[in-house]
Amino acid sequence: MSNSALTTSKPVPTLAIRTHPENPDHHLWNNHGIWFVHYTVHPDGLTKERVRRSLGTKSLEEARRLRDRLFDKLSRGIWPQGSCAAC
Repeated sequence: MSNSALTTSKPVPTLAIRTHPENPDHHLWNNHGIWFVHYTVHPDGLTKERVRRSLGTKSLEEARRLRDRLFDKLSRGIWPQGSCAAC
């Protein structure tokens, strides 16, 4: 086995989230009645990826709860799989 095979690994993405306490709806937007979340990820330190996912709810209170749960998971390094933003 070569040394390059031992040292090559997939970079761990980092999360870039700016929150404003005066805005309880940060990172949320309503698109035709359904709430979405958006945030930025830096997959490798050189690039950035804007992520936009449906929260699948028409309720603003539920959207805030799902966003907070998602951001909690992301901050602990748990990345959602597939299209489910709040999974």
